[in-house]
Amino acid sequence: MTPSCVSPLGSHRPALLSRWRVAAALALGLFLAGCATVDTGSTAHAPSANEPATRAPNGQRLPSYRLPGNIPLSDIGVASTSVPPVASLAAPADLWERIRRGFAMTDLDSDLVRDQERWYATRPDYIQRMTERSSRYLFHIVEEIERRNMPMELALLPFIESAFNPQAVSSARAAGMWQFMPATGQSFDLKQNAFRDDRRDVLASTRAALDYLQQLHRRFGDWHLALAAYNWGQGNVNRAITNNQRQGLPTGYLDINMPLETRTYVPKLQAVKNIMARPQAYNATLPLIGNHPFFDTVTLDRDIDVALIARLAEVSEADFRALNPSLKQPVVMAAGTPNILLPWDNAVIFQNKLQTHTGPLASWTAWVVPSTMTVAQAAERVGMSESELRDVNNIPPRMSLRAGSSLLVPRTGQRNSDVPLHVADNAQLNLQPEMVLRRSVVKARKGDNLARLAQRYGVSAVSVAGWNKLAVNAALKPGQRVTLMLPKQVSLAATGSTPAKKVAASATRKVAKSAGRPTKAKAVASKKTTKSVATSGAKTRVASSARTDKKQP
Repeated sequence: MTPSCVSPLGSHRPALLSRWRVAAALALGLFLAGCATVDTGSTAHAPSANEPATRAPNGQRLPSYRLPGNIPLSDIGVASTSVPPVASLAAPADLWERIRRGFAMTDLDSDLVRDQERWYATRPDYIQRMTERSSRYLFHIVEEIERRNMPMELALLPFIESAFNPQAVSSARAAGMWQFMPATGQSFDLKQNAFRDDRRDVLASTRAALDYLQQLHRRFGDWHLALAAYNWGQGNVNRAITNNQRQGLPTGYLDINMPLETRTYVPKLQAVKNIMARPQAYNATLPLIGNHPFFDTVTLDRDIDVALIARLAEVSEADFRALNPSLKQPVVMAAGTPNILLPWDNAVIFQNKLQTHTGPLASWTAWVVPSTMTVAQAAERVGMSESELRDVNNIPPRMSLRAGSSLLVPRTGQRNSDVPLHVADNAQLNLQPEMVLRRSVVKARKGDNLARLAQRYGVSAVSVAGWNKLAVNAALKPGQRVTLMLPKQVSLAATGSTPAKKVAASATRKVAKSAGRPTKAKAVASKKTTKSVATSGAKTRVASSARTDKKQP
């Protein structure tokens, strides 16, 4: 008898095809399972004359299979199953959501956290400013933190350190977004010289900060302690932990003794994390920051003026310096700064225009001062006014230049090369106070000429000749008055030809003569007294020095 669920092929072909597919799938599943649920004694049932034949889509006749109990496969229904939803792999809509997904540090919940939350929540304009400022740099920091598999809370640390201002400088001379101290910056290869400060560099300082934080985490095994060490110093944190260990006390972040600034450091970061996680709860509005790069890196192989870069890239100099805050000068020295940052689209514009640019790329170069000289003398050597040389190189007044100082000067025919690497990486501006000169008049001695007199007083013969409008080797008459410009601290007696001992002996003789005729015994006693006083003075200085040394840490 034909089962009621099977219809003739000619009238309901789609239904038969569907059932054929189900039957074939079930049969294949049973075969692959080793027929574990099928009675080994059962065999395939050939269709009888009364049963309709099942056909494949190509019309070929197919055998009909039955399960144990003589149940045709065609009578088995298809069960409906509820499949759990597949997790979405879509990228976060904005960078804030990406940051929230990466939070991994243990939360702090204390009164200090709530105090910091209230402080930020009552300053929405401050939150707005620093979050808008962060939009230039945050994507790069997030990328680096994800690449290193570090907790995303660390991306918020520049909010605490500098409010994302790369030009920020603390009273302790910490600088940049990540607020590196000079010595710590040097230990992480952040160059600090007359031409640039890599503590402010976006890429270099981020690399150094994350290296440092990873190093601290490896040492202390706890991110809160690592952050405390970043703020207070790892030596201080280590000593605080050691003190607690000696007393049998816990050594967590909340347990060790630390300054108030460090005590509130992690709570401040926790407060910012809470606000960024739930801005609506704190009546905060976060600017939209797209989940894509803000800037691109462009490699330079020649020195090039900042003004020219900005013009070719079609950005303002202010925007360029916001992305390249380590640069102090109006020129980028390719040897020391081979990579610059430009807004993503403007980087392409710059590279296209640079290829077709004709003319010089840089109008500045570096000049190393060959000998100690005044700023006026250096300005004359390089063809600049003194005021311009001071302004460009930030030279304070009443200071002269020491030999080896590196100055930024205009390019000329004689100085037209790019700045070499050793100068770009190690440029220093070494200054010393200018000596205050006073006008003095001295008398020439018998046999003096101008050069000999100048040598006696330790000044240049050329200068003396200029002051007196004489030839450099002009002969001088005994008693001739000569004008000299001498430092205030230089004594005319000390620069004379009479030795200091003879001057002192002459003074002693004059004193003795006024008191009466000197005797040999008195002279010996005077000599011993002088020696005793000198020795006593020396011992006093040594003792004072020893006491001073003991006071040093």
